[in-house]
Amino acid sequence: MDRLVAIMARLRDPETGCEWDSVQTFASIAPYTIEEAYEVEDAIARGDMADLKDELGDLLLQVVFHARMAEEAGAFDFADVAATIGDKMERRHPHIFGDAAEGGHHLWEQIKADERAAKAHRGALDGVALGLPALLRAEKLQKRAARTGFDWPDATGPRAKVDEELAEADRAIGDHKAEEIGDLLFAVVNWARHEGIDAEAALRIANSKFERRFRAMEAEAGDAFKELDLNAKEALWQAVKRRAG
Repeated sequence: MDRLVAIMARLRDPETGCEWDSVQTFASIAPYTIEEAYEVEDAIARGDMADLKDELGDLLLQVVFHARMAEEAGAFDFADVAATIGDKMERRHPHIFGDAAEGGHHLWEQIKADERAAKAHRGALDGVALGLPALLRAEKLQKRAARTGFDWPDATGPRAKVDEELAEADRAIGDHKAEEIGDLLFAVVNWARHEGIDAEAALRIANSKFERRFRAMEAEAGDAFKELDLNAKEALWQAVKRRAG
């Protein structure tokens, strides 16, 4: 870690450092941080341990990068980041590091809620990061609201809401249609949550399935694929679907 921190300091040197690294900001680096997190997830999904090691290094570099910029601004450094997360993990596991009789996920969530409540003028939805993928953020917002009692008792309510929002999206016109489709997506996430389904993961599976089937269509039709009309493409899709699932 010391070596990596030193490398980043050298790269950020305004006179002798890298011309790209030295001019970056928190805002310019943030998209790369998000991208690297997804590449870690992709390596895990593929079961590629060698790639996972590499991607985790790329993600760690992002933490070091942000910490170095903060150090230059006089805010904090990498050691502060490590100390803060260490303190937090000990605080949220009092049954391991403290004198609590029991622990578990319920205790973790209660401690998190207490920490949020201790911060002045914090609402139930505060702290849900704006940069999260939209489906994941929708689920987190819904879970936060549910902790206050603002939730349906079972999946019947959110399922009916999907139909309601779909009808409203059908009736909407112009710019209002985008808003209504957004409401529909939010309702679908809520329904999935009540069914115990991770909407982000479910959509990722659907994306993968579509990609697999579409590539199979292209492979079967070859160079003629682009010239096929829609009916022919649909027939090919159905054939691939029956064969490959």
